[in-house]
Amino acid sequence: MALRGGKWWKLVGLAGIVGVAATGAVAARNERQRRNYSPDEVRSVLHERYARSLAARDGSAELPLAEVPVGPKEKISRVLRRFRRRDR
Repeated sequence: MALRGGKWWKLVGLAGIVGVAATGAVAARNERQRRNYSPDEVRSVLHERYARSLAARDGSAELPLAEVPVGPKEKISRVLRRFRRRDR
């Protein structure tokens, strides 16, 4: 069965729409995974980056970071979040 001119372009357009939708779905999934960090995890990463940039600017080897105390509520939420990530 040969496709005529109009039907050919309809199939090409449909394939393009499906490709765009698939790309959007992948981008949305990656965004959800990126946002899955807790505020404490993001804060600790930002503190580490800041300390490294200061150390690099000053020429020192490393800047000691003080540990931020974490309460039991945060510890439980981290453990639960790890279990949720494993289930995927």
